[in-house]
Amino acid sequence: MSPIVVSDAVRIPASAITVLMARASGPGGQNVNKVTTKVDLRVDLDAIEGLSEATRRRLLALASHRLDGHGRLVMTSQATRTQSRNLADARDKVRELVAAALVPPRPRRATRPTRAAREHRIAGKKRRGGVKRLRAGPGDWS
Repeated sequence: MSPIVVSDAVRIPASAITVLMARASGPGGQNVNKVTTKVDLRVDLDAIEGLSEATRRRLLALASHRLDGHGRLVMTSQATRTQSRNLADARDKVRELVAAALVPPRPRRATRPTRAAREHRIAGKKRRGGVKRLRAGPGDWS
């Protein structure tokens, strides 16, 4: 098994990758009952080389629903009828997930609503209040 290279500085060593094969559902007809084409790829996130602490936290947040009991990332693929293409697909999914964690989020800049936006909001509230006032009976409102 070769390492997964995400960027020049970030790579997942082969020792951090575990591959399990299983029978897949989906396309393949009778072949599906005989051949193990589903790929279950597990990656030890602590062994990924070149990640900063902030990137590691982002990766854990992105992959939180894909972690097993040991804290490893679990990526499965059964999209194709061949084991090799499913393995390549699972490796690509892992590469894309780690690459997404490398991109820092844009900082939020606090803004204030414009005067026109505030006036539009107040006008909408007054319009809604008018509709409710018209619904009330003659003696219901004061």
